Amino acid sequence: MGGDFINNSIFKLILFTILFCIFFIPTITATDISAQNNFGELIFYGNQNFAWPIPGYTSISSYFGKRNAPTSGASTYHKGVDIPAPEGTDLIATCNGIITFTGFLGGGGYTITLSVDDTLKITYCHVSPNYIVSEGDSITQGQIIGQVGPKYVYGVPGNTYTDSLGRPTNGATTGCHLHLGFRANETYVNPLDYLQ
Repeated sequence: MGGDFINNSIFKLILFTILFCIFFIPTITATDISAQNNFGELIFYGNQNFAWPIPGYTSISSYFGKRNAPTSGASTYHKGVDIPAPEGTDLIATCNGIITFTGFLGGGGYTITLSVDDTLKITYCHVSPNYIVSEGDSITQGQIIGQVGPKYVYGVPGNTYTDSLGRPTNGATTGCHLHLGFRANETYVNPLDYLQ
């Protein structure tokens, strides 16, 4: 009788552990810190000077550095990080600065550049061509400066980027995402060194 009680207790403990792992651990590990931003406050990842550029979207599909080129025309040395998000998702300024470029920039497609000073420039690539900021605008950290752009763009003079069916793309891209680049003294550096 005592053995049955012990066996039942062990069985219940094992069952409880399995159910806990199945139902609760994925929820805990999948919690997106920036998705908890329900009141408009900025979300920071370790560095209090730079905010995450897309609240609610924190996965990275391509990291800074050496990689296999995902599409024709893309570099094998990635000069930023790619953050997937749906077309139209708001992009915010990671810090205070001045808009120093808006336009189509080759492999980056439609691009916005936010300059902090003469030494640090932040590029937002593959953005919407419907710009809501202009060159010379003073920007405050957390301000919406654009949206994630479409994969396909038409009528862009000099755009040499296309998909496998010949449709013109928003630079060297395989889908909607933000390519975020940081240039320190005109040299591309890992954005996560600033954001984490």
